[in-house]
Amino acid sequence: MPGKDYYKILEVPRTATQKEIKKSYRKLAMKYHPDRNKGDKTAESKFKDINEAYAVLSNEEKRKQYDTFGAEGFGRRFSQEDIFRDFDFSNIFKEFGFGGGGNIFSQFFEGAGQGFHGARGYGRDAGFQGFQGRPQMMKGQDLTYELALTLEEAAAPTTKVISYREGGKQETVSVKVPAGISSGKKLRLSGKGAASPHGGPNGDLYVLIRILDHPVFKREGDDLVLTKEIKFTEALSGSETEVPTIDQKTLRLKIPPGTQNHAKFRMKNFGMPRMDGDGRGDAYVQVSIAVPAKLSKKQKALLKEMEEAGF
Repeated sequence: MPGKDYYKILEVPRTATQKEIKKSYRKLAMKYHPDRNKGDKTAESKFKDINEAYAVLSNEEKRKQYDTFGAEGFGRRFSQEDIFRDFDFSNIFKEFGFGGGGNIFSQFFEGAGQGFHGARGYGRDAGFQGFQGRPQMMKGQDLTYELALTLEEAAAPTTKVISYREGGKQETVSVKVPAGISSGKKLRLSGKGAASPHGGPNGDLYVLIRILDHPVFKREGDDLVLTKEIKFTEALSGSETEVPTIDQKTLRLKIPPGTQNHAKFRMKNFGMPRMDGDGRGDAYVQVSIAVPAKLSKKQKALLKEMEEAGF
């Protein structure tokens, strides 16, 4: 299912400032407010979408994640509970002159009917909500930490020690990174996020992976591609050449006679480990035939002989 375009829902461009987003939200929220549209299910649905969009775009971190992953990617990574966490309905509605903010949302959003009091939060983790008669404290905010890795580090299991500030203190944790991880993947460290303001459980820490560009290899899924330059004569007559692997090994690759420019040769199982399965991808060597910019007299003479011979 395609993700929701929050910018379109709030009728603002992607470059909109927070002031512009807030202004548009206020106009639309007043237009589709349930008190002004009694029994109108279309307006009710629109009102819910407007508030969901504002909960994301009014939060700097959530908006950054939405812009990074896109609508579909954001929808896969963030539940409605994540979206509405720390979104204070009561203050928003007071500021805009609406009444009954908590009551309205207790009618519309799943879980809010069980003791919703307009507290900061959403669903079963919101405020001091009851769940089957038992009180449940609000969870602390989740945090995101971006971890940059080299391609070599991503090619093998590794442990990284990261530091971040939370609650005015410097926190340090170890992160186990599985082999084959790729950019955009998130590792969850349960309970390592922000403390709950109401004594509930801590939030989680999500480690967002970013793989740095490599000077030799280009990653394509689990496969790796590298370019190897050979001489024109080596392409004509064939040769052997040394090529590196991501595991710091050196292999000898046979170049057959008559190899064309940009030809690719496969080195089976010398790509990246498959994070979600067994085995590895492959490595591909793409040949680039070097053409000399200048020729000596002897080379020119030999070239002339080759032309006369039909090359």
